[in-house]
Amino acid sequence: MPPLWQLMLVAGLAALTCRFAGYLAMRFLPASPRLDAALRATPLAVMSGITAMALAAGGLVEALALGAAVALTALTRNDVAAAVAGVAVAAGLRALGI
Repeated sequence: MPPLWQLMLVAGLAALTCRFAGYLAMRFLPASPRLDAALRATPLAVMSGITAMALAAGGLVEALALGAAVALTALTRNDVAAAVAGVAVAAGLRALGI
C-alpha cells in the first residue's frame, strides 16, 4: 500500500479535477434537482474517501477521531465542524501519547 501522503495527494488532485470538470460541465448541463443533489453530495464523498484512507493506514486514534466526526455530523449536520472536531480529537489523543 502506498504511503498515506501519496494517497492523500492523489485524492486531492482527483477532487480538484472533479471541481474543474464540474465547472466545465455546468456550462453544458441544464440545471435540475437531480444534478443539484449530486453536486451537494460530492464534497462528502471526497471527504469519505480521504478518511477511509486515513483509517486504513491508521489505528485506534484514527478510528476514535472518525467516530467523533461521524457522531458530531449526526448531531449537528455540520460537516465542517465535524471535520475540525475529528482533527482535534486525533491531535488531542496524539498529544496524550495514544
